[in-house]
Amino acid sequence: MDAFGDLFRGMRAQGSLFGSSTLTAPWALHFVDGAPLTLCTVIGGEGWIVPQDRPPVQLRAGETVVVRGPAPFTFVDEVGTRAEPVECGEHCALPEEGGTRHRRGWNDGDPGSCEGSTTLIVGAYPVHGEISRRLLDTLPVVLRVEAGGPGDAVLDHLAAEVAADVPGQQVVLDRLLDWLLVCAVRAYFDRPGGEPPAWYAAQRDPVVGDALRLLHAEPAAPWTVSTLGHRTGVSRSTLAKRFADLVGEPPLTYLTRWRMTLAADLLTEREGATVAEVARAVGYSDAFAFSAAFKRTRGVSPSQFRRAGSGSHGARVIAPGPGSR
Repeated sequence: MDAFGDLFRGMRAQGSLFGSSTLTAPWALHFVDGAPLTLCTVIGGEGWIVPQDRPPVQLRAGETVVVRGPAPFTFVDEVGTRAEPVECGEHCALPEEGGTRHRRGWNDGDPGSCEGSTTLIVGAYPVHGEISRRLLDTLPVVLRVEAGGPGDAVLDHLAAEVAADVPGQQVVLDRLLDWLLVCAVRAYFDRPGGEPPAWYAAQRDPVVGDALRLLHAEPAAPWTVSTLGHRTGVSRSTLAKRFADLVGEPPLTYLTRWRMTLAADLLTEREGATVAEVARAVGYSDAFAFSAAFKRTRGVSPSQFRRAGSGSHGARVIAPGPGSR
């Protein structure tokens, strides 16, 4: 698993689909669920995404936006529409438990057959754990991807699947939405003039990219800069400088932060695991050394973090620092 793919571990669509067709102006859909991430794509027609306290963003056919929550947002036919907003909560975006809800209306199964209508497909994403939150923290409130990119290949499949009523439909729709989300975020990071996170850009470097893949594939291994340099085919000093220049921190500092992120999820997901067991799972034979590293990185002890997570359904307790981009 590479550094980018690793961060999608806790992001999976599970029944969280709202398919809307034949939206005829004027309209205003107000999304109030507060999902950490909401993916919106227009199959046909156009409209505007209006985030709370942010400028509106126009969305045309084939374009996609990813809206970072939890603030509500609205999808309207035009800015200043006269339409009365319809709240989309239980019947538009779905809770984590899943369950399919569609609003259908296109003619003869063709989502583009109603002239003047707009077809919107929305996937609301719960974000589980600290691993995926590291990705969430790198995204703007509204991420817009124009048509003509790698995500276009998904749209025809989405349109056809939403219009169908066949066994296994929900599974297909969920995976298509996951595919589209990855394509959208990757296209945003790769756009000309963009400023992707340092670790993302560094993946393209032949040396640092290999080092990042090794650290993510074997986070519990007894890494030193020397062994990492040997595995990537360069000297210790070359790796250390190149890694720090491209990623913004030394390789073992990056590794410690990643291990603590993994440990944070293990502490909240494995209720019966001891601190010592979590320590061993992320590469520490000494629970005291692990606890010290965890407190230094996260701002609280492993036990305090676990209690906070248990009491608030996974509340975040994070100390900011230089690898947070």
